[in-house]
Amino acid sequence: MHGTIFTLLKRYVQTTYDHATWVKLNELSGLDHLDYDTKTVYPDNHIYALVGQAAEMTGIPAGELHEKFGEYLVPDLMYMYQKLVQPEWRTLEMLLHTEDTMHRQVRREHPENSPPVLKVSRINENEVMIDYLSERRMSGLAVGIVRGLAKYFDEADRIDVMPTTSEEGARVSIHVRRR
Repeated sequence: MHGTIFTLLKRYVQTTYDHATWVKLNELSGLDHLDYDTKTVYPDNHIYALVGQAAEMTGIPAGELHEKFGEYLVPDLMYMYQKLVQPEWRTLEMLLHTEDTMHRQVRREHPENSPPVLKVSRINENEVMIDYLSERRMSGLAVGIVRGLAKYFDEADRIDVMPTTSEEGARVSIHVRRR
């Protein structure tokens, strides 16, 4: 997992709770990385340990924590990839173009990273189906990012996000509809 994700996770925990919570979370997870380098790729088990421990500490299921973190990530992701985003895009268009713009750039510039593969198909003008594929099994993060995009584009009250398969799998279908 890319260090940028850990840096943003640290900021999320510190913003939502406090710095002491971040320190305790790392200690209980058995990790000694209070600071992560944004140019380094870390083992996936670090994110699993942190989120698992956060779920235990808060009583919030890990999938729900992934979703909350995914929502939180969107403004930073939009800033990082702003040069790839067309001004006329909104939530559904972002989803339709994520794989061939942002994810393609990540794979080209950072081959050691492996974002999930997203196969997004348009059902009609107001609906898309996302086929999420990742061995990391973190589709809750993708669901959160979709919700975060809807907020970012001021469409949160009009976008429905519905996983149509178990969110625990390596392959998850997510139905997104604009009302």
